Amino acid sequence: MPVTDTLLASTSFADKIAALNSQLGALNPPPLTAFDSPPEGYRMRAEFRIWHEHGRAHYAMHRPGEKRPYVIEHFPIGYSLIQTLMPPLLAAVNAELLLARKLFAVEFLTGLSGDALITLLYHRPLGDDWLAVAKPLEAALGAAIIGRSRKQRMVLSRDSITEQLTVDGRHFYQQQVENSFTQPNALINQKMLGWAAEQTAGSRGDLLELYCGNGNFTSVLAANFNRVLATEISKTSVRSAEHNFAQNGVDNVTVVRMSSEELSEALSGVRPFRRLAAIDLASYQFNTLLVDPPRAGLDPATLALAAGFNKILYISCNPETLARDLQILDKTHRIASLAAFDQFPGTAHLESGALLTKRKTAA
Repeated sequence: MPVTDTLLASTSFADKIAALNSQLGALNPPPLTAFDSPPEGYRMRAEFRIWHEHGRAHYAMHRPGEKRPYVIEHFPIGYSLIQTLMPPLLAAVNAELLLARKLFAVEFLTGLSGDALITLLYHRPLGDDWLAVAKPLEAALGAAIIGRSRKQRMVLSRDSITEQLTVDGRHFYQQQVENSFTQPNALINQKMLGWAAEQTAGSRGDLLELYCGNGNFTSVLAANFNRVLATEISKTSVRSAEHNFAQNGVDNVTVVRMSSEELSEALSGVRPFRRLAAIDLASYQFNTLLVDPPRAGLDPATLALAAGFNKILYISCNPETLARDLQILDKTHRIASLAAFDQFPGTAHLESGALLTKRKTAA
């Protein structure tokens, strides 16, 4: 979700909850559990345009529908580490032409752990002269730096941060790689993980997880199941997930790089996949399905697959497609638990979670 969305008309959490309850009203959901976020200091990653004017570089953003950006002097929704890094980085850029020339954007990635990564994006090739000024800046800021231009990526020391999340008193370490998806609100992420762990506590059998990303949910939920089979299409995310499982002592998860549609075909016996040659799908006793789809929601094949599970844990970033999908699944499942997470306070965006359990008889 772009940072500029926070500039839209403010929407209260209560309004978003009311809208979600209205969208799901026909399905008779149980009372919703709400998890709020601090209104400021919650955003762990951010991207700014760099606006050059009168010989100075400025952080800037675009309002929807406006061509000219406006200068950002303060960024209160940013995590404290982002707010700390912004002024000295900009001062260094304005003091050194090699850093400023044709710099058009800056990306920040930070963690509750205190780790930080800054990516500088340019409209020119980068060479040794840029490295000579960027390396001292990396040391001075105490944050990893990456330089990017067209078909070029210069990693000075590392391309990731190590985040530490706390869920139910346990610490989970998470590699977060530059230019890969990570949860933008770590405080809400911890609450989502805690809620998901509570919903799956005491589960029987195995878990099938689609869209596992870097294993954000997987690392936490794996302890509630005998085995986990997780899918992800991004090579970078698969590598991060496997790294994170090792870091957290999770040894009952197998990750396969394939789409949810492909796995649905494999489980349905439509066609075999070489990527699954070493995996005995028939040996799994799947009881629970975890889905965390993109805004488009679930595709028809995945919805058909989901209908066969006893439990479905659905994490959604779009209430409209959640309502659409749950209406379809209402034929076979009922909503046993519902939660709302204010991922982006003051915006129209709402993250939500629903636990569905199989009906004894079809609706």
